[in-house]
Amino acid sequence: MKIGFDSNKYLDLQTKEILKRIKDNDGKLYLEFGGKIYDDFHASRVLPGFQHDIKIKLLKKLKEQTEIIITISAIDIERNKIRADFDITYDLEVMRLIDNLRNEGLIVSAIVITMFNEQNSAKIFGNKLERRNEKVYYHRLTKGYPQDINTIVSEEGYGANPFIKTTKPLVVVSAPGPNSGKLATCLSQLYHEYKNGNKAGYAKYETFPVWNLPLKHPVNVAYECATADVKDVNMIDPFHFNEYGKIAINYNRDIEIFPVLKNILQKITKRECIYKSPTDMGVNMVADAIIDDKIVCEASKQEIIRRYYRAKCDYKKGLAESYISERISMAMFELDLKEEDRHVVKTALEKQKQTQSPSFALQLNCEKSDEENIITGRTKTLVGAPTACILNCLKYLGGISDDIDLIPAEILKPILHLNTKVLGIKYGVLNLKDVLIALSVSANVNPVAKKALQNIEKLRGTEAHSTFILSANDEEVLKKLGINVTCEPVFLNKNLYDY
Repeated sequence: MKIGFDSNKYLDLQTKEILKRIKDNDGKLYLEFGGKIYDDFHASRVLPGFQHDIKIKLLKKLKEQTEIIITISAIDIERNKIRADFDITYDLEVMRLIDNLRNEGLIVSAIVITMFNEQNSAKIFGNKLERRNEKVYYHRLTKGYPQDINTIVSEEGYGANPFIKTTKPLVVVSAPGPNSGKLATCLSQLYHEYKNGNKAGYAKYETFPVWNLPLKHPVNVAYECATADVKDVNMIDPFHFNEYGKIAINYNRDIEIFPVLKNILQKITKRECIYKSPTDMGVNMVADAIIDDKIVCEASKQEIIRRYYRAKCDYKKGLAESYISERISMAMFELDLKEEDRHVVKTALEKQKQTQSPSFALQLNCEKSDEENIITGRTKTLVGAPTACILNCLKYLGGISDDIDLIPAEILKPILHLNTKVLGIKYGVLNLKDVLIALSVSANVNPVAKKALQNIEKLRGTEAHSTFILSANDEEVLKKLGINVTCEPVFLNKNLYDY
């Protein structure tokens, strides 16, 4: 893959800036982590070279000074909100985060269930954590927020929340997704710190939008598309321009709430706020680590098209509203992007037209033209189009003749019979997971299968397109292989239960 971003440089710059913020805030900093603390695949897609676990590496560098609080909204628990890139609910993501962070040697000191209003599902989740000896705190909606500053900064407001005792200079406040109550938790903690005679400060770890890139830079537009569901809009920060005479990019929610936040911070600390703009609050050194803007721009444009297809499919499946794809469509128009600018789209559709069969196309990462490195597959008697394409890719990468069957039909037929006749699985073909397991077993006795399987890691970071909406099973496996896949918003059949 072509690299447009220097992760090592970013890690160094971001670490130094955080240490500076701790010093500037009297040695105690509550750092709100915007975006994903772990597995930030959006960033790695739009900034080729950005390591998806870079934030974890940063925290490990600072682990002697760091502890982590994780927040989750009771509203999101109640409605079973999904983290799209892993297709798991936010409550499960919290548990996954805790396990991953602790496996890295990091301290998770508390879980805060925010916006709590006696939701039964939130109570059950809290009980589950507490019975595993986790420290769980419940924060209700802040009384008086956002207009009544005197009530907000009082025992009726932030004072009504329990105080979370922390001992480290850096307290990272993270969450499984946006609108999880991270900011309110930070401010509640600040209120209690000053009430107890301690000094502390607040800052925000930002990745997007990138404040010192142009408003319509593809990286910033891609962020706007990624948050189209919550209607985030990138804007020029008027407070920053008025104070410094320089253009800086932020997004509407931070800009709208800044006057309120500034007043809250001043009332809590009883001193002039050190921040003159919402951009000032952010720790964001992304632009300084971009080493090839052309590569980054192209990657961001591809992400926008992927987001468009995802939104169209989610609408078709009843998981999203039509305005999301419409907003992304407008962004595509502004950047003069079309669906066919994603090369695998045209190839997959052409394959389907030629074969009159559902098709799948995958673009390999190799030094050939865009057309030459695209491999296709179509639905066959035993396997679906994604599976056929993956097998064809493994043969191509292994230099194996296209005429050779990696897995004999005699092995696949009994698996299909087991699925359909014994287990009652209605799919007429084997799914990708079944076939890859069969390939792994065959590799023990078949050197050709072994040679093919050795190339499976080369599929990571590739692009693919399906002419139909994939089953949840196939989509999950493709994601775990690291393949960036999009689909036409068309169902393969009329069965309701298959999707």
